Amino acid sequence: MKIAAFSGAYSAVSFREAATAVSRLGFEGIEIAARGQHLSPASTAGEVREVKAIADGNGLAIPVIAGYAGGFSTAGDAACRQAFEDVQRLLAMTAELGGCGLRVQPGGPNAFLAGPGHYEQAALWLDQCAKEAQTYGLQVLIELHNETLVESAGDAERLLALLGEDNIGWIHDAGNMYIADADYGADSVRQLQTRLFHVHIKDERRVAPTARAQPGEFTTHTRYGSERFVPCLLGEGEVDHGGLLDGLLEIGYKGWLTLECHAPLTAGERLAADLDTVRSLWHNRIERRRIQ
Repeated sequence: MKIAAFSGAYSAVSFREAATAVSRLGFEGIEIAARGQHLSPASTAGEVREVKAIADGNGLAIPVIAGYAGGFSTAGDAACRQAFEDVQRLLAMTAELGGCGLRVQPGGPNAFLAGPGHYEQAALWLDQCAKEAQTYGLQVLIELHNETLVESAGDAERLLALLGEDNIGWIHDAGNMYIADADYGADSVRQLQTRLFHVHIKDERRVAPTARAQPGEFTTHTRYGSERFVPCLLGEGEVDHGGLLDGLLEIGYKGWLTLECHAPLTAGERLAADLDTVRSLWHNRIERRRIQ
């Protein structure tokens, strides 16, 4: 399994510092958050070449660019055109950096609040993004994420039925799916497998409504109303990644895992801990299958 770190963990420092730290921790790749100082739609050709040189110098692949452009489902025509232009620029950068795909945001609202028109408008623009991506041989990646049209594998199938291009696929994110109270185990992997292009790993825990505020806590809207969550190290929250890893082994997944822990620790502490944990979980499952 190839494992990358999310550069957003190091958003307060330069990309050079982030890549150096990620390499020293033993990661094989770095997924770049395409906002802020590491990369953005406004990055110049020279800045993109510098990012590539820094990653290469640290022995890091750049499998995916985590774009924030999109939001097509609820945007007006002018905003959609601007978002598409941002996607076009980011696709060119992704190709220059040797990536496989670009994350594009479909938009909201939560799937359980969305109507057919939201999915139809998102699909119209996502297909245009995918056609543009095809000129570079790239994939368009849609992350399963709370407060978007695609919170569950079923939601992904609903959107997929409206898409015409075959280079659009999913980023499985068990942490986000846990927040949305959607299945994130082996069944979800089987359901998504024909378009499962990438995987994010992080742990979360729900916070009781009456509990005292905790470091790193955030609030989001779910089918149960406004809920509070705390990001955790792998194994310290409530997201059991065992089923996900079993599912990935079952389908022979050969792509990347990106670790993006947001626990209230230093970036190095949380990424190092999660890297050790996910390697151990993966190794244990391989051994278990070997002796069965």
